[in-house]
Amino acid sequence: MAGVHSGEGMAGVFSYESSEIDWCEDNYRHSEHVVESFNTMSSFIFFIISPIMLYLLHPYAKERSLAIHLVWVMMIFVGLFSAYFHMTLSFVGQMLDELSILWVLAVGYAVWFPRRLFPSFIKDRSTFSKLVLVITVISSVSSFVKPTANAYALNCFGLHLLYTLITEMKCCTDQKALRLAKLSIALWVLAISCWLGDRFGCSFWQRINFCYLHGFWHILIVIAVAYGSTLIAYLDANYEIPYSLPGLQYWPCDRWAVGLPHIVLKGNSKTEKRC
Repeated sequence: MAGVHSGEGMAGVFSYESSEIDWCEDNYRHSEHVVESFNTMSSFIFFIISPIMLYLLHPYAKERSLAIHLVWVMMIFVGLFSAYFHMTLSFVGQMLDELSILWVLAVGYAVWFPRRLFPSFIKDRSTFSKLVLVITVISSVSSFVKPTANAYALNCFGLHLLYTLITEMKCCTDQKALRLAKLSIALWVLAISCWLGDRFGCSFWQRINFCYLHGFWHILIVIAVAYGSTLIAYLDANYEIPYSLPGLQYWPCDRWAVGLPHIVLKGNSKTEKRC
C-alpha cells in the first residue's frame, strides 16, 4: 500500500494544475492540452534570443572564459521549463522553472561578480564559485519547503544584481555603456511591473479582457537579461581582460543603437602586457 500511495504522490506532482500558482491568463482558452496558451508560447522567445546571444558573446567568452556561455545555455533551459510549466501548471513544472532561474543567477554571480567585492576571506574566483555552488544547492533544496515564496526570493536576488550593477556604473564614463545601463534598468522595471501587475492586479485585467502581462514579462525579461548581461560582461572585460580593448555594439546594425548588444574586442591576447 505504501508503494501505491508513493506512486500516486509522484504522479500528482506531474499532474495538470498541481501547482499552487495560477497566473491571470484564462486556463484552457485555446487548447484542452495547454493550460495557459499565451504564457506557453511567449516562453519560446528564450529559444530565439539565447542562441543569438551565445553567438554574439563568443569572442568575449573565448578570450575571458567559456564558462560564460553557461548563462545563455541555462537560459535555454529556463525557456524550456517555463513552457512546460505554463502548459501544465504542474508542481514539477513550477519547480523546474524556478530552479533553472536560480541556477542562471548563480552562474552569473560565479563568473561576473566583481573580484573587488568578494568577501575578505575569499581570495580567488574559483573559491568564490565553489561558495556560490554550495549556497545554490542549499537554496535549491530549501525551495521545496515553501514553493510559493520562490519567485519573490528570486526577484530579491535580481534586485541585488541590479544594485551591484548600479554601484559599478557610478565609476563609468563611457556614454554608450551608460545608455545601455539606462535601457537595461528600464526594461527590468517594465518587466517586473508586468509580473507584479499580473500577480496582484488580475481582477482589473480580467475586467478589460487583457490577461497577458505574464507573457509580456517573458519577452521583456529575456531582452532585459540580454542588455544587462552584456553590460556586466563589458564591465568585467574592462577589469579582467583590459588588453582586449572591449567595446559595445548592437546587432544586427550598430548604427540603429537598438537590437541586441554585444561586445567587440579591438585588441587580442597578443597585446597583453606580460611581467
